[in-house]
Amino acid sequence: MIEGLVTEYDVARGDGWVQSGAQSFYVHCVNVADGSRVLNVGSAVRGQRAVGRLGHDELVSVENV
Repeated sequence: MIEGLVTEYDVARGDGWVQSGAQSFYVHCVNVADGSRVLNVGSAVRGQRAVGRLGHDELVSVENV
C-alpha cells in the first residue's frame, strides 16, 4: 500500500498526481475507490501501485486516509 499527498488534481480532466516520498504516481478518476471521481489537492490518500496502460506507475483503489 502506498500513502501520499495529492499534489495536483484536475477535476475537468479527471486525473492528477500523488507524491509519496521521492516518487510521484499518476491517478485517474476511475481509480478513486469511493466512486466520487474527485480528490482534493493536499489530502492524504493511499492506494495500490499498478502499471498503467502506458507502462507508467499509477495508483489504483485510491482512498482518503
